[in-house]
Amino acid sequence: MRLNRILLSSALVVVALVIQVSVLARLHLPGAVPDLLLLTVLGLAMVYGHVGGALVGFGAGLLADLAPPADHAAGRYALVLCVIGYFAGLARPESGRLKSATGPMAVVVAAAIGSTLLYAGVGALVGDTAARHVGLPGLLFSAALYDLLLAPFVVPGIMWLARRADNDPLTESGPAAKAGDISAGWLSSGTGLRVGGQRGGLGALKAKARTRTTRVGRIKGVKRL
Repeated sequence: MRLNRILLSSALVVVALVIQVSVLARLHLPGAVPDLLLLTVLGLAMVYGHVGGALVGFGAGLLADLAPPADHAAGRYALVLCVIGYFAGLARPESGRLKSATGPMAVVVAAAIGSTLLYAGVGALVGDTAARHVGLPGLLFSAALYDLLLAPFVVPGIMWLARRADNDPLTESGPAAKAGDISAGWLSSGTGLRVGGQRGGLGALKAKARTRTTRVGRIKGVKRL
């Protein structure tokens, strides 16, 4: 990853984790806790792609595993966010421009449900059965609901910051730029030829006109003779 991506991702992940631990976790909402760290990873992954999303997700999850008051095995949430960041990066549009909010919202819901299931599954493998006592269906519903409500205020801003720091030339390579290139082509050559071709054509026409004039003069001279 580039240096500006690493610096921005690190700053956003740290801020998201601090807010999640110190503010969101203390709201004591029913069910799951709104996962601001997950939304940050999703926003970065949908700009950086699947490789960058996996790296950001692994770093963010590892930081969450080591930060207090973590009560689970280190590396558990790193694995979850690494997988989620990878698949979220695959949902990145080829042009880099989102046509509607339906796709990102679907990614948020799928990531909230998938991360909860994956976290509970990894916990079951290591002997952590807390999800069974809390109730997995309630966790899935509350996680998807909270993240979906929080996503419009987080994900677009994260994506904008990532593109701004990455100097993403969307305005230069987007449809408007293509339309500008097309219009410039039409303006420079109304007949589908280049300007240089037009100049060459005018030169050829002038040369032909001179040749014709010379031929006419010769013909007239012949007739006069």
